[in-house]
Amino acid sequence: MYRLNKRALQILRTELENCSGDDTVSKIEAEIILKRLKELRRQQGSPATLEELRDTVVDIFPQFSDKALKQAARANQPPGIFSKIKWAAIFVTGTAGVLWVINLPYPMIRLPIAKNAPILLLPSFISMDHNYRGAIKTLEQADQLVNKATSKADIQLGENKVKQAQNHLDQLPVWFLGYYPRAYCNLFGCTWKFTVDEFETARRRTARIDAKVFQEKNAFPPLEEAQKALKIAKQEYEQAKNGADKEQAITSIQTAIDALSEISTQTIAGKIAQKKLVGYKRDFRKFSTNVADSGQTSTLIEAAKMFGMQAAQLSQNPPHSAQKWQQIAQLWQEAINRLQRIQVRDPNYLEAQQLLVQYKTNLGIIQTRYQAERESQQTLQQANRQIQRLISYPPSDSNRLQGELQGIINLLRTVKSGTTAYPQAQELLVSAQKRMNQ
Repeated sequence: MYRLNKRALQILRTELENCSGDDTVSKIEAEIILKRLKELRRQQGSPATLEELRDTVVDIFPQFSDKALKQAARANQPPGIFSKIKWAAIFVTGTAGVLWVINLPYPMIRLPIAKNAPILLLPSFISMDHNYRGAIKTLEQADQLVNKATSKADIQLGENKVKQAQNHLDQLPVWFLGYYPRAYCNLFGCTWKFTVDEFETARRRTARIDAKVFQEKNAFPPLEEAQKALKIAKQEYEQAKNGADKEQAITSIQTAIDALSEISTQTIAGKIAQKKLVGYKRDFRKFSTNVADSGQTSTLIEAAKMFGMQAAQLSQNPPHSAQKWQQIAQLWQEAINRLQRIQVRDPNYLEAQQLLVQYKTNLGIIQTRYQAERESQQTLQQANRQIQRLISYPPSDSNRLQGELQGIINLLRTVKSGTTAYPQAQELLVSAQKRMNQ
């Protein structure tokens, strides 16, 4: 018998959510309490008393509801005499009722039957064996299909398999992990050898595969949209009647290529995009060269203005991600490249030089913003890792805790304002300072 049952854990978890706040420190404290409760959930022995449950939570959450503690303590007690009488009444209602009762997942009922008449437990033994085999088989299939996928169809099939594996795991009651039906296994050869740790590992593995499926599925729509945009842009380029229209088509091609480049290479869609990018970039260079060779300086200036306008529009409403700042910088660089093709002898040389000075200044500003965004994100990620480590392994020594919190505060203060990381860094900074002052 576990020291804390599921019903009592659920009552305490609900009250814990009511007591804890939304800030990072409160979440850390709630994680500590939840970890203690889960430890009781894994321990076997006499049920935890009201005093033990209260000692578990009040040192961190003194406002924890005493009513909820008492309710959890009552729910944590083993079934009384009334429950036994109730099951006895059901037992005598008929053979079907008998089989149903003795196959319930309660060791106090099953163990005596397993010792004296194990054949009566045949339905649940068959179910456990079936679900264990199904969980292992479908989990392996899902792993192969998702992690070694070569197409979208593999991902879809892997998604179905991981759902089947999850369903089989849900049908395996935790109580049976330490229970071995020898009579049945001697006759039919059981395959389950699960421990609690292996059961949790299988669940975590299922969750990882499910997350991978989610990532893979989300990567395909951007791939399909970018390919569609490229096809339309190529048609517009071929049908263009003047240089300005061709420059517009080239801008659309570059935007679609940038979208393809942003797809994660850890996904199947990203790998497909990388293969296709070789040809798309080759076409882009060919189109760009054709327009440049036209020798029309006015067209080059108009094209540069279009790239500059697109870059200016994308720059609005900062802060932006590092990837977006990089995309904006590429647009400014494309505008600069076109202006630099205009020679001194060309009639619009002075206009081109004026624009060139402005665009290079803008490019420098964007590159500075990109560098600040990148460094701030790296700093925030480092701070989050330290926070997660502090949550997972909270030091028992208060001086050490204060030191680690101060290190996190110092790190968060280096996040630059005007970046996407700054608001979250400020929120974490406030929470850390509040924790320091407690």
